[in-house]
Amino acid sequence: MKSLSDGYILASGAKLPCVGYGTWRTPPGDICVNGVITALQAGYRHIDTAAVYENEESVGEGIIKSGVPREEVFLTSKLWNTDQGKDRALKAFELSLKKLKTGYLDLYLIHWPVAYDYKKTYPKEMIESWHVLETLYKEGRVKAIGVSNFLPHHMEDLLKEAEIAPMVNQIELHPGCVQTEAVDFCRQKGIVLEAWSPLCKARVFDNPTLLRIAAAHGKTPAQVLVRWSLQMGFVPLPKSVTPSRIIENAAVFDFGLTPSEMSEVTAISDVGRLGSHPDRCNF
Repeated sequence: MKSLSDGYILASGAKLPCVGYGTWRTPPGDICVNGVITALQAGYRHIDTAAVYENEESVGEGIIKSGVPREEVFLTSKLWNTDQGKDRALKAFELSLKKLKTGYLDLYLIHWPVAYDYKKTYPKEMIESWHVLETLYKEGRVKAIGVSNFLPHHMEDLLKEAEIAPMVNQIELHPGCVQTEAVDFCRQKGIVLEAWSPLCKARVFDNPTLLRIAAAHGKTPAQVLVRWSLQMGFVPLPKSVTPSRIIENAAVFDFGLTPSEMSEVTAISDVGRLGSHPDRCNF
């Protein structure tokens, strides 16, 4: 990957840009609108949101106001847990389109493998939801479909019933949470991996190893983490609402980490999993 315009070709033939602008916990309104505008004007062409982020309307507004044609933007949203199930999933998708002010999505994901009550509804509602996504894909209303926070056993449950395999799995990936088993499983199945929280929520920015490597390249710890993610073969989704940092997080194509540096960053264990475990969350 040599620029923001590079990316992965998904099983559908759609091109997934190699770095995305994440909007998790970005409040709706001007902050979100301006963040999306800044990202698109800085060259990002991949915007990631979700129904539960409650900022889809602002993301849609930002895309429109950026002046970048909609067809040049790879836009992702996600189906929330309480919307899983055949009828609810379709209604949730329609609402996301309305809020985003678009006629289609480039990627639609099931946000978590669990529905609200894991024991009573899994995997029935997850599979029903996936069949809705398959229909939307066949109708051309979604250019690609996938999942988020799925571990291998969730993927196996889905693949038993799926006509179309997930094209993407968006999971927590960063030093201290490399999820080797899930990564290996997805790669064996040809599923592209997106990395949420690639910056470790800034909790390793003062790590001596990271600071040393960043200084050696004249870069910031955040840039090293994004570069690490790219060289690991992930699609990082760095998030910031500060214009200078949005731009900084994308300035990662003029340097590379050596194999030794990659190993050192991978070994950083200051933090572990920062989000919920997919088998134990009950959102």
